[in-house]
Amino acid sequence: MKRRLIVGAAALALTTTISSAPATAEPVAGLPTTTFPLGEPGIPKSAAKSLAPGVSYFTLRHGNPQEGYTVSVVLAGKDFMSEAKAQAQATAVQAAGLEPLIVKFTRPAVADHPAGDYFMVRVGNWPLDQKAAAAEVVKQLKDAGVSAKVDFQGDDGFVTTGPWDMRVIVVDPRKFRGSFEASLGTSVAKREKVSAMASAAGALAAVNGGFFDIHTLPAFRGDPTGISVVRGKLLSEAVAGRVGLVLRGRTARVTELSSTVVAHAADGTTAEVTGINRVPKPDELVMYTEELGRDTPQDDGIEVVLDASGRVTAVRASGGPVAPGTRVLHAVGAAADWLSQRAGEGTTITVTTRVTDLRTNKAIPLTPETNIIGGAIGLVRNGRTSITASRDGMANTNMILRRHPRTLAGVTRDGKLVIAVVDGRRPGSTIGASFFEAAALMRWLGARDAVNLDGGGSSTMVLGKKVVNHPSDGAERGVGDALLIVGAR
Repeated sequence: MKRRLIVGAAALALTTTISSAPATAEPVAGLPTTTFPLGEPGIPKSAAKSLAPGVSYFTLRHGNPQEGYTVSVVLAGKDFMSEAKAQAQATAVQAAGLEPLIVKFTRPAVADHPAGDYFMVRVGNWPLDQKAAAAEVVKQLKDAGVSAKVDFQGDDGFVTTGPWDMRVIVVDPRKFRGSFEASLGTSVAKREKVSAMASAAGALAAVNGGFFDIHTLPAFRGDPTGISVVRGKLLSEAVAGRVGLVLRGRTARVTELSSTVVAHAADGTTAEVTGINRVPKPDELVMYTEELGRDTPQDDGIEVVLDASGRVTAVRASGGPVAPGTRVLHAVGAAADWLSQRAGEGTTITVTTRVTDLRTNKAIPLTPETNIIGGAIGLVRNGRTSITASRDGMANTNMILRRHPRTLAGVTRDGKLVIAVVDGRRPGSTIGASFFEAAALMRWLGARDAVNLDGGGSSTMVLGKKVVNHPSDGAERGVGDALLIVGAR
C-alpha cells in the first residue's frame, strides 16, 4: 500500500506564522495600512463608508483560491483518527480499488489545551469545478462499506492563500453618540433573526451574539450558553470564568465573568439559584423571568411564583406561565424539598444577584445601561493571542483548527469597539478562519482584547434592516442574542 505522511508541516507552518506576529497590537484608525495577516503578503481590497459620526463600516477582500476538493474517510462521525485506525481505513480504501493517502496533522496548542497529532485518510484531489467527481468516489467507497465525505481542502486550517471576504465595523466612543446594547429578541427561549432584533431596536448595525444551547429541549434552544444581561437584568447565568463582552453605554470591555444568584428564605436559610431561564438539571433550583416568553418546562418539580417584592403569590406544579412583573422559582429533587418547606403563599423569598468581573474581582453594576454578551471564546488578551478554548467549552479540533465563518468582537487600547464578520464555507469565494486566524485578524485590526462569538451559519451582520454579509446557510438563521449599535435617541 502506498503511504505518504505529511508530518504536521502545514499545521506547524500555521503555528509559526501566528507566534511570530507582533507581541502587541496598534489601535485602529480606519483600517490598518500594514499587510494583511493571512495568506500571501499584501494590502486587502477594501471599501469604506460612515454609518454615523464615529461609526465606520468596511468591506475587505484578500487572497485567491487554490484549494479544491478531496474525499475524506469518516470513522465514528469524524474525519480524523489515530494512526492505527488510519492504517486500517487506508487498507479498506485500497481494497475498494482506490489509492489512499494518510495525512498526519498537528492541532496546535492553545492557551489552555495541549497540541495533538491526528491522522486523516484521503482519496484524490479535484479542482473546484469537479466536485461531482469527488462525490462519485464517495459513492464508490460507500458501496464498499467505507464511510466518506467530500471535503473542501480550504476548510482544513492548514496554510492557505484564501480568499477571505469580511466586513468590519469600528466604533469610536469619543465621536459616537449612541450606545451598545444586547438583545435576546422577543423571548429568551426562542431564537430570532438578527435583522428582526436590529429592526425592533432601530439599530444602526448589529451582529449575532454568543453561542446558544442547541442540545436542550427544542422550545428552549434560544437560551445563551453563558451569561446574558439585557438592560441590567440577568437573563442567563454565567459559566464561571468564561469570557464575555461587557457593554455600558458606549463603552465596551472584554473580561472573564461569574454570576451568583441566591434565594433567601424567611427562616434565614439560602439556596443557590444555579440556572436562569433554562431547563433544570437534577436537584437544581432555576429561576424564570418574564422574558422567558413561554411556559416553564413540565417535570416532576414544583414552582413558586414571586411578585416584584419577592412575596409568594402561588405554589404550583411545574409547567406554567411567567406573568409580567413576576418571577418563578422552579425546583427539582433536593432543591424541591428545600423550596416546598419554605415557600407557602404569603411568605417572602428574596433573590439577590451579583455579576463579578473576574479580572478586577469587582461587582458589575446592573444598571439599565449595562448589557453583557457571553457564550464566547477568548482570542486576544492584552494584545497577545490567548485562545481559551478549553475554559470556554470549545477545545476540539473542529473549532480550534478548522475554518468556519466567524463573528468577532474586540476592544482597542483607546476604547474603540471593533466588530468583524468573516464569511466562510463558500469555496472559491471565502474560506472563513480558524481560531488562530481569527486572533491574528483581530490583532491586525488593533484589538487589545477580543472574543469569538457564535459563528458558522449564525454569523450575520446587519446594517439598518439589511443583511450585508453572506450567511453560510444561504439565508439568515435565527440566533440566541445579538449585539446592537444604536444611534443617539
